[in-house]
Amino acid sequence: MRLPFRAIARAAPAARHGEVSQVSQPAAGVSVDVAALAALEAAARDFHFQSRQPGHSVLAGRHASKVRGRGLSFEEVRLYLPGDDIRSMDWRVTARTGQPHVRVYTEEKDRPVLLVVDQRINMFFGSRRAMKSVSAAEAAALAAWRVLAEGDRVGGIVFGDEGAEVFVPRRSRDAVQQLLGGIARFNQLLRADARAGRSAAQLNAALERAVSMARHDWLIIVISDFDGHDARTRDLMLQMAAHNDLLTILIHDPFLSELPASGQLVVSDGELQVELGFGHAATRRSIAGFVDEHARALLDWHHAIGVPLLPLSAAEETALQLRRLLGRPLQQAPARQRMGVAR
Repeated sequence: MRLPFRAIARAAPAARHGEVSQVSQPAAGVSVDVAALAALEAAARDFHFQSRQPGHSVLAGRHASKVRGRGLSFEEVRLYLPGDDIRSMDWRVTARTGQPHVRVYTEEKDRPVLLVVDQRINMFFGSRRAMKSVSAAEAAALAAWRVLAEGDRVGGIVFGDEGAEVFVPRRSRDAVQQLLGGIARFNQLLRADARAGRSAAQLNAALERAVSMARHDWLIIVISDFDGHDARTRDLMLQMAAHNDLLTILIHDPFLSELPASGQLVVSDGELQVELGFGHAATRRSIAGFVDEHARALLDWHHAIGVPLLPLSAAEETALQLRRLLGRPLQQAPARQRMGVAR
C-alpha cells in the first residue's frame, strides 16, 4: 500500500525561496526559525555521541554498534612504568631490548561531525506536538550544540525536494548558527499544498555528497524518516559506515501505528485527495501492513550493515528523547520507546 500522503491544511503556505526571512512568526510545531533552534543550546546537555555510553544507551551493550570516538595517533615507544596498561606493550621492542616497552598514543583533539538533515515534503506531517520536519530540525540543532560543546567540528548537509546546502565542518558558534540558518530556510519552504513525491533521489544525492566529504574517521548522523529509500540508499550508508562512525536518527510519527477505532481522515498529495475511514477493517489491515513492512525493511538493513538506529517520535519532546536514548534518563521522560509510521 502506497501512503506518501500527508494531512492537508496543516500549515499556512511558507515563503518562497529567498523570502524566508520575511516569515517572522512560524506556527509552533509546524515550522521553526533560527531563533528557536538557537534557543535549544541550553537543552543540549546530558547526552553525547562519544564511544563510552551509559548502560541503557542504544549505543551500549554487546550487541549494539558503538561509536568509535576520536582517533588515536601514535606518539612514542617508551619504557614500561608501573600502572601502564599491559595491552599497550610493544612486544617486539621488548624482545629486542630485553626491557618492557609500551606504545604511547594520544587522542586526536577533535573529529568532524556531519549532520545530514532531511527536510523533504514527506517530513511535513505530524499528528501531535510537531511535524516530523520540525523534530528533525530540533534534533539537528541539539546535536550541533552538543558537538560544539565537546570541542569537535560540526557541519551539515541540509536537503529538500529541490536541492541541498552544504556546510563544511568548523568549530565555532558562527558555524553552528549558519547551519541552523540553512535548516530553518529549508524547513520554512515546506507547505501543505506542495505535491508529495516519494523518491529517494534527493536523499541519495545528499548521502552521495556525504560519502565524498567524509573520507575517514568522521561521525555522520543522518536525520530522516527514510521515506522512499531504495537499494542505493543502503549501499551509500554502507560506504559511509566502512570508514566512519554512522548513526541514524529515524524520525517518525505514531499516528499510523495508533489508528483510532473510528473516524475519517482526508489526506492529499497536493493534487489528489482521498478520505480514509478507520472503521473499515480492510483499511486498518492495509495501513498496519504498510507500517510493519516499512519498519521491518528499515530495521533489517540497518542491522545488516551495523548502523545504530535511534527512533525519535515527533509526538514527544526531542531533547528528552535524546537524553533517554544517549544520556542520563530523566524521570519525566516517557518510559516506552515507540516506533511509528517510519520505524
